[in-house]
Amino acid sequence: MNAATEFMDIAFKITFVGIVAAQIMSMIRLVIGPSVGDRILALDTMVVNAIGLIVLLGIAQGTRIYFEVTLIIAMLGFVSTVAYARFVLRGDIIE
Repeated sequence: MNAATEFMDIAFKITFVGIVAAQIMSMIRLVIGPSVGDRILALDTMVVNAIGLIVLLGIAQGTRIYFEVTLIIAMLGFVSTVAYARFVLRGDIIE
């Protein structure tokens, strides 16, 4: 292994640990969040962290299919966050 490959392996491991730690902290905020707004934000942050993990996996494996999956998850995450926030604020999603 050359130095560049070793550096990339270490960088992937550090990044993976950081994103997993962020995901765990978001899960804790989702469970203990004092308000509904905190829980909505935690859920949205968990979607962003999941996207980061999938992108990291795609880069590590060198495949492109994961990037298409992240686009779908990002769209679903955005729509579900907006729908949940509207439901909490108004009591319905579609007027």
